Amino acid sequence: MNSDPNHSNKVGSNRPASSLQRMERVPPLLMMLYAGLVGITVLFVVLVGAYAYTRFRADAPTDIYPLPRFFSLSTIVLLISSYVIAQSRRLYEQDDLLMLRRCLAATLLLSSVFAGLQVLGWREMMVQGVFFKGQASGTFVYLISALHVAHLLGGMLFLLTLLLRTHYASRDAVRSLVFIRNPYRRLQLRMITLYWHFIDGLWIALFAAFLFLY
Repeated sequence: MNSDPNHSNKVGSNRPASSLQRMERVPPLLMMLYAGLVGITVLFVVLVGAYAYTRFRADAPTDIYPLPRFFSLSTIVLLISSYVIAQSRRLYEQDDLLMLRRCLAATLLLSSVFAGLQVLGWREMMVQGVFFKGQASGTFVYLISALHVAHLLGGMLFLLTLLLRTHYASRDAVRSLVFIRNPYRRLQLRMITLYWHFIDGLWIALFAAFLFLY
């Protein structure tokens, strides 16, 4: 027999948490990141849509110039960086700050290589005769690629800050313990990993659009 006479009157007492309740448990910083990712997605969807509209309205063939090979190389590099940073949460949970520091440093290096390859891709487009102030479709390729690099650089700054803090903490046992037990550091690592995977997936989608439209 139920010892609580009011138990049967509690609405939803045995129901799982609602979507709203689950959202309330999400840290504010993570919620802001989600909102930012939605905004970035909308921005690039609009740009790619405008690019496609301009390209098809011009009624020009899409195979006049080959897509810069450096764009293909940069895609591989970014995929590798996404895999590398995915290992960071496991290293954090294993309290291995030395390997975590190397993991973050490798991701930062690979992202720098990606940005450099993007610049080389722009130079290759110039050699082909596609300039920023030339055809409208060419302008969109430069603009979309440059905006993606800009968002990547923003992530790199955050990554560099986290790398420096990890390096500082790894030099002392006490600081290492505080770093590992700090839930804010765990949240930061989760956020940068999520952002990196998003930037990676975004570039793959943009690269596919370039293959179809360039």
